[in-house]
Amino acid sequence: MVKSASSPSSSPVTITVSSGGKGGGIRSMGLTSPVSRASISNNPNSPLSSSRANRRASSGGKYASMSKDDGIEEINSEFVSYTVHIPPTPDHHPISSSQTSLPEDGTSSFKPERSYISGTIFTGGFNSVTRGHVIECSMEKQEPVKLGLVCEMKGCDEKAIKERNAPCVCGFKICRECYMDCVGNGGRCPGCKEHYKEVSDTDEDDDPSSEAEDQALPLPSMADVKLDKRLSLVKSFKAQNHPPDFDHNRWLFETKGTYGYGNAVWPKDGYGVGSGANGFEHPPDFGERSRRPLTRKVGVSAAILSPYRLLIVIRLVALGFFLTWRIRHPNREAMWLWGMSTVCELWFALSWILDQLPKLCPINRVTDLSVLKERFESPNLRNPKGRSDLPGIDVFVSTADAEKEPPLVTANTILSILAVDYPVEKVACYLSDDGGSLLTFETLAETASFARIWVPFCRKHGIEPRNPEAYFGQKRDFLKNKVRLDFVRERRRVKREYDEFKVRINSLPDSIRRRSDAYNAHEELRAKKKQMEMGGNLSESVKVAKATWMSDGSHWPGTWASGEADHSRGDHAGIIQAMLAPPNAEPVYGAEADGENLLDTTEVDIRLPMLVYVSREKRPGYDHNKKAGAMNSLVRTSAIMSNGPFVLNLDCDHYIYNSVALREGMCFMLDRGGDRICYVQFPQRFEGIDPNDRYANHNTVFFDVSMRAFDGLQGPMYVGTGCIFRRTALYGFSPPRATEHQGWFGRKKMKLFLRKPKKSSKKEEDEVVVLPINGEHNDDDDDADIESLLLPKRFGNSTTLAASIPIAEYQGRLLQDLQGKGNQGRPAGSLAVPREPLDAATVAEAISVISCFYEDKTEWGKRVGWIYGSVTEDVVTGYRMHNRGWRSVYCVTKRDAFRGTAPINLTDRLHQVLRWATGSVEIFFSRNNALFASRRMKFLQRVSYFNAGMYPFTSLFLIVYCFLPAVSLFSGQFIVQSLSVTFLVFLLAITITLCMLALLEIRWAGITLHDWWRNEQFWLIGGTSAHPAAVLQGILKVIAGVDISFTLTSKSATPDDADDEFADLYVVKWSFLMIPPITIMMVNMIAIAVGVARTIYSPFPQWSKLIGGVFFSLWVLCHLYPFAKGLMGRRGKVPTIVFVWSGLLSIIISLLWVYISPPSGRQDYMKFQFP
Repeated sequence: MVKSASSPSSSPVTITVSSGGKGGGIRSMGLTSPVSRASISNNPNSPLSSSRANRRASSGGKYASMSKDDGIEEINSEFVSYTVHIPPTPDHHPISSSQTSLPEDGTSSFKPERSYISGTIFTGGFNSVTRGHVIECSMEKQEPVKLGLVCEMKGCDEKAIKERNAPCVCGFKICRECYMDCVGNGGRCPGCKEHYKEVSDTDEDDDPSSEAEDQALPLPSMADVKLDKRLSLVKSFKAQNHPPDFDHNRWLFETKGTYGYGNAVWPKDGYGVGSGANGFEHPPDFGERSRRPLTRKVGVSAAILSPYRLLIVIRLVALGFFLTWRIRHPNREAMWLWGMSTVCELWFALSWILDQLPKLCPINRVTDLSVLKERFESPNLRNPKGRSDLPGIDVFVSTADAEKEPPLVTANTILSILAVDYPVEKVACYLSDDGGSLLTFETLAETASFARIWVPFCRKHGIEPRNPEAYFGQKRDFLKNKVRLDFVRERRRVKREYDEFKVRINSLPDSIRRRSDAYNAHEELRAKKKQMEMGGNLSESVKVAKATWMSDGSHWPGTWASGEADHSRGDHAGIIQAMLAPPNAEPVYGAEADGENLLDTTEVDIRLPMLVYVSREKRPGYDHNKKAGAMNSLVRTSAIMSNGPFVLNLDCDHYIYNSVALREGMCFMLDRGGDRICYVQFPQRFEGIDPNDRYANHNTVFFDVSMRAFDGLQGPMYVGTGCIFRRTALYGFSPPRATEHQGWFGRKKMKLFLRKPKKSSKKEEDEVVVLPINGEHNDDDDDADIESLLLPKRFGNSTTLAASIPIAEYQGRLLQDLQGKGNQGRPAGSLAVPREPLDAATVAEAISVISCFYEDKTEWGKRVGWIYGSVTEDVVTGYRMHNRGWRSVYCVTKRDAFRGTAPINLTDRLHQVLRWATGSVEIFFSRNNALFASRRMKFLQRVSYFNAGMYPFTSLFLIVYCFLPAVSLFSGQFIVQSLSVTFLVFLLAITITLCMLALLEIRWAGITLHDWWRNEQFWLIGGTSAHPAAVLQGILKVIAGVDISFTLTSKSATPDDADDEFADLYVVKWSFLMIPPITIMMVNMIAIAVGVARTIYSPFPQWSKLIGGVFFSLWVLCHLYPFAKGLMGRRGKVPTIVFVWSGLLSIIISLLWVYISPPSGRQDYMKFQFP
């Protein structure tokens, strides 16, 4: 096999096209790595356009692009060779010599077909060839698109009438002859089916009327026109607020404007018949586009915020006086009890301060989508056709286990993404299947098929939400605000199709199993037949691998049900398939409803975003780093295949509930100052939770109180899903400018400009891209070129990936009119160009970057991408970005942006909290502790991150404090010597200020009192169960190196019956985490009984101590009530194991107490007397 060496600017990828059959040899052709998959590649304004002019362009699939001077030599040994084998199919014939011969100019006349890429599975990995397996042709061959001014009527190649003189406003291109035929056959336009207006018979070049229109119009008489007072009579219309590239003369020519005493008046509808005064409207203000902001801050009302801050100060003072009094007035009769309670109260005060300080500056934000549309999707001089100038977004969906994460849930999430209200050509969806399951793969294939019906239906009728399961399951009137007559009929058809789609998805596991059994039985028969032909012993059993088979009769390259070598969950090849190829740049409209088409889509764009299935390679001996490793694989894959400058990541059970959520997030990224924003975090909202929210699953106090408060600092934390990232921030780059906070509490600020363009000519100024990486090279490399920073040590040896980074940075820039002085921006319209087609070399390169060894000796997971080393990789990743000086934004939309599911079962909820708390303990004992943060992080932001790592340790003091009331009742002592007036006043002041702070938080955050109380209850439940276990696991990991492993949280599937919607809520699953809360409840209940009995039968009852002990015991039991209710199950039956454990623990505690404090004197316990 002959291999072509890769050029220095390309990645070492070799494509081998193999054809089977008779005489089918192997023909090897070296392909250069494709240019970066970005729309900017065709733009002359790109910073890399000059350097890329000398690169070789790659072709796709079975056609190679080679120059005559390409030599044949051996590939460098430090790179891995990849080979793509493509079997012959009806769409793919063996390459003939005529096809492989190149023209004299060294270029190929063939181009790749989209159907080839979207119907091919690409696999590869460590010590294996990269193969392309063609399974089907998912798209029919499309007719060649007619370019230029050519008639769009079928079979006609004549020159069309020019657009300015087009006979119909829809812009349908038609020649003069075809137009006359249409006029004679009813006079309807073939494009929009509307009647033609009257037009002249002559061509535009010879039309005198068109010449008359182009001539200057006579000035209106000043006697007839009363000018508006806002129109100046002397000042030129070309004011200073116009952009520098505004061409006044061109504007007058293109808009047919007329002059009027220093003003260009904008006529409308026949010049004088408009809606304005005397037929004229006010001149447009072109500077308004750049001045109007996309977002704005809405501060909390001072009537709420000022008392809130005052109460914090009052409670802080009260806590200081209370703790001082407690320390100065010990209980001499029970020093041990006083000492434990005082230490716990000091810790609780510190914990409250750390939690309360970041809440001093809460804010709200709102967006203006109309400005976004006007600025990026309206015609202008640089973008006359009004194509979308919005940057691309790559959407990542992660799944790991098809059994715990139902495929139907994942399919609905994908459908909501494909139907999102964002330019189709700018969206690409990637599904990461970390389990390598054929069930997930075939589910995605079915989803791509159903999307051709669902997405046009959503666009045509404005469906919300665009998750079919959620939409059809709504209990409200679906006819509200619907005016189209065909809506009911088409909804009924789509509903029937969706029901059939659900049945197909539900039957996939059984279908795959039966298919695999049949193929395996056939393979066994073939093996036995071969054994007979070879003369072997028939009594010996034939070993045939129990493979999992695809529908086309080939082995599934991922995980098999039997778990064979190279096909198990931790040992399988990397897989990539583009289920839906990248769409065309121009809208594609459908056809009328008929036997084949369920919907009338003649007015609907039927294009679908690119959809890619990705399963990274896994091999024994490699640490795959769970979800963080999967997300980093998607970052590299998407950089090569689509290279969107922004990335949205979602869990498989979190779907897009608001179709314009992506636009709202992009408002923050593209507004003035948006180049400093690393991510936009959306709140998590949940469905399928019981109405009482027994275990605080909605978590509204965190998402609506704490996160809004963090937004007023440096930004909210990253919470793992529902977040739009800037790709360059994920790559570990610093923001263009940052602020260092020095001195006490960071009061002294110093601004840093981290991306200073080199002093060069004005022409080269926009071509220089300096992306400093925060770290050890930060002092010297700020002015270095991009090539010196993109080292293989950081990003790996893929030159295609390295070349995509500056392009992603350029696409993510703000527009030039929004940039401040000295900052870089991109010109308007630079992204309104078509994306390059996807080819085989690109997918082969993407296979190489998801191999198990690619991250070796790189900084992926250390400083680049999602950060490794913690089970809560999301918090660490966001912390690293804030530590470099980036800011983040919290986007709360009027309609929820995303919705997902949460575990409503008690045990599952506790294990979820255990995982979060364990990650926080890991952060506390690592260099990601906020105590070691850089000066670029604000002081209060440090406090919030420090509290996020320290809060699990509060559980140790909380458990002790929950036992103290019981100990007080058992011993007859109290935490104070007597219930004095001073103690009660302090206690009352602290309690009242806490309640008033809670009420004010409820006011400015918009939550309910019920939500706040549920949060308080689960704080104690989690603090006495999951948090102590997390602290223990974290300490064991730090001291003994014990690794921490967690099982995936099960996602709830769609309920079969409405009565069983909350069935999981009542299921009791025993867990060791339940032991501490059960013990606390039992001990406190026994202690109340003992304390009451002692006081009643005591000759000298001490009622004050009894009341104090009983009050605090009831406080503990009230907080643990949801936990106790969860143990009862549906019918109130307590599992036997609960009684066993509770009885044993109660007996042990009682015996220990008798041993520690034996009863004094001799008493006759058998004698009973009434008092």
